[in-house]
Amino acid sequence: MTAQTILPANSVVSGGYAVDNSCRFDDGDSAYMTKTPDSAGNRDRWTFSTWTKRGNLSGEYQTIISTSGGSADDTDYLYFNADDTLHVHLVVSGSAYGTLYTNKKFRDISAWYHIILVYDSGNGTAGDRLIMYINGVRETSFSASSFPDQNADSVMTLGSGGIDVGRDGSSSGSGYLDGYLAETVLIDGLALDATSFGEFDDSGIWKPIDVSGLTFGTNGFYLDFKDSSNLGNDANGGTDFGETNIAATDQSTDTCTNNFNTYSPLWAMQAIRVPIFAEGNLKITGDGDANHHQVMGTFAVNKGKWYWEAKFTVSADLGKNKVGIMSVDLGSPQTDELGDQSGSCLYINEDGGDFRRDNATVDQNSGVFTQNQIIGVALNMDDGEISIYRDNSLIVDALDIGNADGTYVTPASMHYRSAGMEFNFGSAPYALTSAAADGDGFGAFEFAPPSGYFALCSKNLAEYG
Repeated sequence: MTAQTILPANSVVSGGYAVDNSCRFDDGDSAYMTKTPDSAGNRDRWTFSTWTKRGNLSGEYQTIISTSGGSADDTDYLYFNADDTLHVHLVVSGSAYGTLYTNKKFRDISAWYHIILVYDSGNGTAGDRLIMYINGVRETSFSASSFPDQNADSVMTLGSGGIDVGRDGSSSGSGYLDGYLAETVLIDGLALDATSFGEFDDSGIWKPIDVSGLTFGTNGFYLDFKDSSNLGNDANGGTDFGETNIAATDQSTDTCTNNFNTYSPLWAMQAIRVPIFAEGNLKITGDGDANHHQVMGTFAVNKGKWYWEAKFTVSADLGKNKVGIMSVDLGSPQTDELGDQSGSCLYINEDGGDFRRDNATVDQNSGVFTQNQIIGVALNMDDGEISIYRDNSLIVDALDIGNADGTYVTPASMHYRSAGMEFNFGSAPYALTSAAADGDGFGAFEFAPPSGYFALCSKNLAEYG
């Protein structure tokens, strides 16, 4: 069986186990969760499992989970290294007693990955005392690996130190995670394989199963992120995690069973100047330099009707934002503005509110947006048209998208100097005064999508895309 990630157009339309929520971690906010267990658990045997979707690839290491005996000399942690490989590093008394460094790089920011780490020091086979699974398949290709001595005690369930999710808590805290976590589980006392947490569907895609019936043990926990007022809630009933720099708006419906569009730092990284990505790649801000920062989405469509929103939350250079679409045929960021390229169509938040389409201005004179107003984008790929709403009032009606018609098209935006916006493809990074879903019940928007228009998520893409 070949392992596959949950791709944008995955086969799951309905049925099966549904994961409702994830939690969004922003490394710029130094966001994390932590708790200290009351007592030691089984230090010879445990299993950790989580689903994750990466955010900004910052060039720094980013920690998924760490446990500490109170110092960096006693630490177990799982993290994305600065080169985007995945590392397991187990340290006691300052010496490593277990390591796994993957050759595989984890750079697909459009996909969810399932990661399982199994510690079983009582196993008679040394190579089976530390095991990693990725998307249901045991990982065997490592640039470095070492395995615990038989019956070696781990730090993970030590009890006297803290457990941190989203940062390296071994000292003052560093290595903050940027991205999403879902179905985050620690099983204390059992060495479980991947089938305890997921299964392959008929298309060969690895997907989650219900884990609520597992035996979690003394220091085990289950973070399902369903309570927005207490995202650190242990659904297994154990001691909750305390949240630091995590708010109710960090609860997301972008999950491993319904994957939503975000913006792509990988595409933007090809440009000379790269904007600042935050809030799970849903907040984009220029870096202050006098350049045009171009951004494209992670999903592309060539049919169907799609809706998303953007909010002008960044006050600086407000008029320098442009929002619209581009053909994926453009390939890489352009030296000129998007809108000056064939296959792009962007609303200009200045000059009276016109469009740039295929290197020409399309006079609309629809007015400009002010701070905290919401722009609604309704893309009709069936008829090759785009409509724009200002706080739910239609201001541009069915504008022809020009040379982008007939191609695969993705959401796009531009941010000049320090201009920036926050985007909502169905799971907003900001608070909503309402929560209007599309006609299939997916997404949460400030304003109801027009009839027949849908959120850019994997379940809708499987149905309409």
